[in-house]
Amino acid sequence: MPVEHHNPMEPFAATAIWEGDGRITVFDKTQGPQNCRNYVAGVFKMPRDKVRVLSPYVGGAFGSGLRPQYELPLAVLAALALKRAVRVTLTRQQMFTLGYRAANVHTLALGANSDGSLVSFRHDAVAMTSQFEDFQRDLSNWSSLLYRCANVDLAQRLVKLDQNTPCDMRAPGGAEAMYPIECAMDELAYATNIDPLELRLINYSDKDQIQDRPYSSKELRECYRQGAERFGWSKRNPRPRSMRDGNELVGWGIATGIWEAMQMPASAKAVLTANGSVEITSATADIGPGTYTMMTQLGAEMLGVPLESVTARLGDSALPDAPVQGGSFTTSSVGCAIHAACRAVQRELLALAQRMPGSSLANATLDDVIFADGKIRHRGEESREISVADAMRAGKVDRIEREASAEPNEDGKYSHFAHSAVFAEVKVDEELGVIRVTRVVNAVAAGRILNPKIAGSQILGAVVGGIGMVLHEETATDHRFGRFLTHNLADYHVPVNADVHAIEVLFVEEKDDEINPLGIKGVGEIGIVGTAAAIANAVYHATGKRVRDLPITLDKLMRE
Repeated sequence: MPVEHHNPMEPFAATAIWEGDGRITVFDKTQGPQNCRNYVAGVFKMPRDKVRVLSPYVGGAFGSGLRPQYELPLAVLAALALKRAVRVTLTRQQMFTLGYRAANVHTLALGANSDGSLVSFRHDAVAMTSQFEDFQRDLSNWSSLLYRCANVDLAQRLVKLDQNTPCDMRAPGGAEAMYPIECAMDELAYATNIDPLELRLINYSDKDQIQDRPYSSKELRECYRQGAERFGWSKRNPRPRSMRDGNELVGWGIATGIWEAMQMPASAKAVLTANGSVEITSATADIGPGTYTMMTQLGAEMLGVPLESVTARLGDSALPDAPVQGGSFTTSSVGCAIHAACRAVQRELLALAQRMPGSSLANATLDDVIFADGKIRHRGEESREISVADAMRAGKVDRIEREASAEPNEDGKYSHFAHSAVFAEVKVDEELGVIRVTRVVNAVAAGRILNPKIAGSQILGAVVGGIGMVLHEETATDHRFGRFLTHNLADYHVPVNADVHAIEVLFVEEKDDEINPLGIKGVGEIGIVGTAAAIANAVYHATGKRVRDLPITLDKLMRE
């Protein structure tokens, strides 16, 4: 796999404002405003309370904004020296001096019985980093998270090169590793004459073999079933080059996706005023997954007010602590903190209601009541209700403000992962070798889906990223000098509208009472894991040719 670059549509920029009293305010394109605040305070030896970083609107990032980038210290340095506001904007060519997805090489060997059951699995991965920093991500363990096999040899090595340090790019480690694993499983399916879907079911594992513990939830079998049914997998002719549409060869491929359902410590604040308005705040970011919407939705749902009565604020280092937005852990991390803050507000509201003379909720517990339509209502007897406004008025309270934190569940009893099954159709011009990805069905099991619309958009966008990964993206390197040659959007190819056709996202119902109070997992990255392999496997089914080095381009297909 080659080096790949993130290439968000807008370049990185920072505006540093000298406040005149030893304070500095920075507007920056970042996935972590508090991360950047801590960096500025450390580098320039300033107290943290004198530095404020804001990023209410980020745009695209895909991991390139997880670390502070060059524009931030340059803008702050100039603002401190000149005692005035300074803006630094990187050019598109300079964007290629940031981090990148590291090139990596995989060697795999699979052994199986005639019935397709794995007896041995060897995976050796080599990745690159810079001379001055050891940057690496897990590349070799993923097969043991999915497939049952007693004899496993996993290895990973890191090579230091004279280039700048790589960084995380969407689903780091998983996107790279699942491509060779799932292509190898496809090759095994043809070698054993077993349907590729059936082979995965034969070797299905109900536990995480690395940690030797069960999953808190795993509806991957249902992902396979629903995805195959929607895609029409049963109509597939297994023989390569057997399906056609005019002068195009048609190929169908399948691959599995898996991504860790992580949660980080986070804090949030919920404020309820007597007029029924709610404000939810946390120092997280929103790089497109709909974090504003998630925060608004949770506040409205838990405090029983309309969506239009809720204001969400984020992207400000002065707000309650939150991790960088990455790893698909924002909704679980910040969402659980919002849940805790809103529960604290609920507790205060119920106490106010219970102190009212002749209260109908005098003996109710917090679990006995629901908050809806501006009222506190008993679950069993809906006639027993008190309006929030009356409770606050009786208690002579015009504002309830509570901040709370949430920690990940680290009892070690279960492993937490999201899973997916990706089905892809390609059509390949037999004479020209041009590949079109005409259909993708991605069936995902990721716990409770808070908002199917924004979650579905995440999967759809990730599939587009997977199309780019397998067919388009490659950063060419001048090996004499270590410089990247394709440092613009004319030479570095990404999928455009003409490359993207029908993409269908299915969310498989999955209940998880163990992972966190909301039962949720992240979906930002699971959509790209497995997509490249599904498309590559479809290309083989269409053409009978294995292309093992990405991207799969027409010149590689046309070679004899």
